[in-house]
Amino acid sequence: MSPFKSSTGLPDNIAGALCYFFPFLGGVVFLALEKRSRFVLFHSLQSLITFGVLMILHVLTGLVPFLGPLMSALVSLCSFGVWLLMIYHALSGRWYKLPWAGDIAESQIRHL
Repeated sequence: MSPFKSSTGLPDNIAGALCYFFPFLGGVVFLALEKRSRFVLFHSLQSLITFGVLMILHVLTGLVPFLGPLMSALVSLCSFGVWLLMIYHALSGRWYKLPWAGDIAESQIRHL
């Protein structure tokens, strides 16, 4: 458990997990409110990028004839797995980076 507190007053690991628990709302809120915790900023950006892309994939697979429902269900199952994995890592206080979304989020917080 992380002993550090974000500028919101929450422990870093709780704030980071909330970025994933409510992906778009939490990501936007913590991105706007967080002033000092790079851990929380990283997880809020990674959450927004990851679940934004997964949402677009979900919509696009729904447009595919015949195989669309199967592909959409697969994307939903993968999204749920990623959601659980990221909540677990954030609660554990880990800077777990997803393959490309984590790299983008990390490069963006370097500029802050």
